[in-house]
Amino acid sequence: MYELPETRDSLLLRLRQPGNHDAWRDFASLYEPLIYRLAARKGMQHADAQDLIQDVLLAVSRNIDRLEVGSEAGRFRGWLFRIVRNMIVNAVEKKRRTVLGSGDSDVLRQLAEEPDLSPAERTVYLLEFRGELLHWAAKKIQPEFQPANWELFWCTSVAGEPIPAAAQRLGLSLGAAYAARCRILARLKQIIEEFDDWTQW
Repeated sequence: MYELPETRDSLLLRLRQPGNHDAWRDFASLYEPLIYRLAARKGMQHADAQDLIQDVLLAVSRNIDRLEVGSEAGRFRGWLFRIVRNMIVNAVEKKRRTVLGSGDSDVLRQLAEEPDLSPAERTVYLLEFRGELLHWAAKKIQPEFQPANWELFWCTSVAGEPIPAAAQRLGLSLGAAYAARCRILARLKQIIEEFDDWTQW
């Protein structure tokens, strides 16, 4: 049985421990895809986005001690987003200096003119984070359930197939299908709630 991931504060405290590879693996598995998508939304190519991920992880590791764990002022999500945003601005500036006339100066100016997070950026970031958190949590709990039950959950909850049709296709009684779906939803909710304050600013 997979252990519940630790809460935001305890994971952040573990990240501060030298050599705690498990904490960094948990952190990276949740945040690398999110950072990548944010970079891609700003027009970064695949290789540049991969470099950005490494730069962000390095910046987090160097600065995690400065974040006040548990404080209102040190909300993790906003802190991480500002690191990502600053790294994107730096990458665009570096590329602009290298490739003159590429149009990147317009992107750089637009990013630089937003000293704080715009409502649109917050919305995009929150949606990306919640989507990534759902997929991350689903991947963690999937081995806990029978394949037919998991397929029923996924095709009815995510793909939108009607429960009676999915139950019949998978050879499950309607009662067993509803029970399995409820168990998986409850477990998914439980694991996501462990990270609920990661979504705060």
